[in-house]
Amino acid sequence: MAKAQEAWGSRLGVILAVAGSAVGLGNFLRFPGLAAQYGGGAFMIAYFISLLLIGIPICWVEWTLGRHGGQHGFHSTSGIFQVILRKPWGKYLGVIGFIVPVCIYMYYVYIEAWCLGYALNSITGNLSVSGLDYGAFFGRFTGASADGVALHFGLGDVGIFVLIVYVLNFFFIYRGISKGIEAVCKLAMPALIVIAIVILVRVLTLGTPDPLKPDQNVMAGLGYLWNPGDIATGLRNPQLWLAAAGQIFFSLSVGFGVIITYASYLRKNDDVVLSGLTASAANEFCEVGLGGLITVPAAFIFLGTAGIVGQGTFGLGFNVLPEVFAHMPGGQVFSSIFFLLLFLAAITSSLSMLQPGIAFLEEGLNINRKQSVALLGFVTAIGTLFIWYFSKDLKALDTIDFWVGTVMLFIQATILVIIFGWGLGIKRGWEIAHEGAEMRIPNAFKFIIKFVTPAFLLLIFSLFMMQNVFGWNYSFSNPEFNPTSYVLDLMGSADVPASSVARLSVAWIIIMTVFSLILVNIAGKNWAKRETLNH
Repeated sequence: MAKAQEAWGSRLGVILAVAGSAVGLGNFLRFPGLAAQYGGGAFMIAYFISLLLIGIPICWVEWTLGRHGGQHGFHSTSGIFQVILRKPWGKYLGVIGFIVPVCIYMYYVYIEAWCLGYALNSITGNLSVSGLDYGAFFGRFTGASADGVALHFGLGDVGIFVLIVYVLNFFFIYRGISKGIEAVCKLAMPALIVIAIVILVRVLTLGTPDPLKPDQNVMAGLGYLWNPGDIATGLRNPQLWLAAAGQIFFSLSVGFGVIITYASYLRKNDDVVLSGLTASAANEFCEVGLGGLITVPAAFIFLGTAGIVGQGTFGLGFNVLPEVFAHMPGGQVFSSIFFLLLFLAAITSSLSMLQPGIAFLEEGLNINRKQSVALLGFVTAIGTLFIWYFSKDLKALDTIDFWVGTVMLFIQATILVIIFGWGLGIKRGWEIAHEGAEMRIPNAFKFIIKFVTPAFLLLIFSLFMMQNVFGWNYSFSNPEFNPTSYVLDLMGSADVPASSVARLSVAWIIIMTVFSLILVNIAGKNWAKRETLNH
């Protein structure tokens, strides 16, 4: 096997890289929107409970398993699972650790191109004109208005930006762990935080821009997001818990296969306990301390509740905020640097999604980095082109995001926790986690990781599937089941025909899954030969 000889250049580098993989669009767009939608106080309680019960525990699990696998020469989820479980079928449990980051990259890099494109259009003034139909601009620029309309390469089209970010991502991933990912994150993460603080200061000093609307001021905007509201009623809402737990997954990048791969390049006595906690804290600062104080208050000040309620991640970020900046003094400048902020957040995340695939191809197929980058570049290019062309209503993107970026993500996170607590064993896992540790994990987390976290994950996942697939109304006395759009898109109904794009998207997921299983099988044979030679 062509064993990778890479390593992180510094402890700060790996922390910034893991934080960079976690800090993305969800911190500045998805989190504020969910917090506002579900009533700040209640949502934040569920959010921090989810952080303590699934977020931080899974982070520690991934850091520990990754470093342990790296000491045995493995940097992919499949290889690490096989060496821990010592069973031939162990490698197949890690196949999702290859599928998830690779498939998410295919559409994430497309969204990353939007951010860079919006930043340039902001600089040129195209997004700073009051009265501009931002929804129409978004539909044309991203291709959401019709299939194929985004396949253009002028400076006002998304095509040129897709090519730019694609080249950037593979240039840096080709340079490796230290010279590529670490170097980018050491520059991008501090720059990202500085830009966010500059925008935050501007938002918090807006006061009451329109004297005719005295209720739309900074304090009211902050109150809209953070006031407790009816906490008791909110916490009884299962959808709130699903939203909070889901945000923790997306926010901390747990279950993506990224952290476990990054940690595999650590040395035996590198601290994973404090490093994991530090990376999680950095992400939470960006999400709660920066993202939560910028997006919603700014939208509320200029547009009121109508500018926030019902807006999804993309609607809030690419339709609402450009209009907000158009009303803001100096809006062209702040719009430019805001979308630059989103681009920096996106590229640190997209780079992290490529490394698990690179690591697996190198160690599983006995190929070098140049060959693995070429192969992964070809596969992901096909997927991105598919999502880029079938862009109407973002159907292909949304379908792949649901089945891979959500469903598979839950499954992979659950497998990780069970392997740590039951496969490796909580006692052995605890010993490995604390090798070289400068702080100890509270012993209460032994019980949490072995019992509470997997139970909580299974409960949340079951509720999620019951709602988002079977359409359960959460009623026991008068239960109703109405298949959701994700099912109707595939099956159709008497009133709604099936979506050919959704079916093609699921077919692509199946092809990627079969392709990944074949690769894992080949890798297993190579690893078996290596084991035989070693003995």
